[in-house]
Amino acid sequence: MSGIAGIAAAGRRADVDKMLAAIGHRGSAGRTVFEVPGATLGAVWTTAQGDSAQPEAALVQDYAGEGHFAQAGLADGKLTLRRDPLGVAPLYYGRTDGGALCFASEVKALLGIAREVHEVEPGCSHDGAAAQPYYQLRKQAPLTDPPESVAGELRRRLEKAVARCIGKQEVGSWLSGGLDSSVITALARAHVQTLHSFAGGLAGAPDLAYAQEAARFIRSEHHEIVVTLRDMLAALPEVIYHLESFDALLVRSSLNNYLVAKAAADYVDQVFSGEGGDELFAGYDYLAGLPRAELADELIDITGRLHNTALQRVDRCASAHGLVAHVVFLDPQVVDYGLRIPPEYKLHEGVEKWILRRAMTGRLPEGVLARKKAKFWQGAGVGELLADHAAQQISDGDFSRQRHLPNGWTLNTKEELMYYRVFRERFPGLEELDWMGRTKGAPVAQAP
Repeated sequence: MSGIAGIAAAGRRADVDKMLAAIGHRGSAGRTVFEVPGATLGAVWTTAQGDSAQPEAALVQDYAGEGHFAQAGLADGKLTLRRDPLGVAPLYYGRTDGGALCFASEVKALLGIAREVHEVEPGCSHDGAAAQPYYQLRKQAPLTDPPESVAGELRRRLEKAVARCIGKQEVGSWLSGGLDSSVITALARAHVQTLHSFAGGLAGAPDLAYAQEAARFIRSEHHEIVVTLRDMLAALPEVIYHLESFDALLVRSSLNNYLVAKAAADYVDQVFSGEGGDELFAGYDYLAGLPRAELADELIDITGRLHNTALQRVDRCASAHGLVAHVVFLDPQVVDYGLRIPPEYKLHEGVEKWILRRAMTGRLPEGVLARKKAKFWQGAGVGELLADHAAQQISDGDFSRQRHLPNGWTLNTKEELMYYRVFRERFPGLEELDWMGRTKGAPVAQAP
């Protein structure tokens, strides 16, 4: 992904240069800082995205795909920030000691520049004084078409969304062997000459076997990254630095994703991700226990939470290695249609994502097509390995004393405390955390 930064004041090139240096990993193909009336703006970008700065339009942007962006530019003479409807591209803001609005793609770029850091909410523009929503996820009137028709239209929209992301004949795809990543990988294969697929996990992990099955069927050039606990612990400081979070489930799932992204960067500069499929099409186990009348509202809620949890993982794991990640399920045309698909087509006779499976019948091997949802870290074979390691490293007494944070939050598990300790080492003095997301349904507090 590209990286953008700036300050609503002239003559701040040195400061914006410093901000861009903190997020230089987001783009090695180009870098610029320029002044416009009342603002100093800067950007770094990747080869896949091209120049993200438009001095003539007084605009810088992180364009992450169709309808996915974060941008900053002058509107009516005032610096205005704008973020895409679902928050696929990150954007944060604050104020300098002198009161000037400042912004950046990652929190780390604002440290030492801004007094406090806040997140620009998805679907909002912000002029430094107030946020103005321009989009909100809402429950839609359900379609009345038969399932065969709905499945066909869903497949067509996904195919078009994939095609819109492809600008070259060699791309990559993160392939866990789960339904969502397999769907996107299969659809992408038809549009390129060479498709590299990448799967990672501990030796014997379920994801590795399912990914191999899918890759053989799709005929991708498949790359398997086998990791160990030692690999994950060695990568932990860098993962937390890039992720900017100590949320236990988010860090746990990011470790494998980060190592897979690192390997992918040796072959491609852009990858497809299956993120968003579970939220749009009801892929989580707990959803089956909800009253049917509540399902649509719950799916909107968890889709709306993606911006500072799972989508943050996708963005930071890709950007850390100069990759662009395409999140096809969250293409505006797919989301619009997905919100109108009836709940009974998503959860049908106990089968989650039923309509998506129907849409891909014959295009994936039966074993992959029928595979039940496994959380990212479960499928990678991580399980409770990291939690067990934290339990061995942190005493009950230390957990009891250190779990209450200065901002009023309480850490739920020793694993989360382990991650928080690393976070504090990488971000000393950063105590205001209202910009940080927390995973819904995270583990409950452990008794000390």
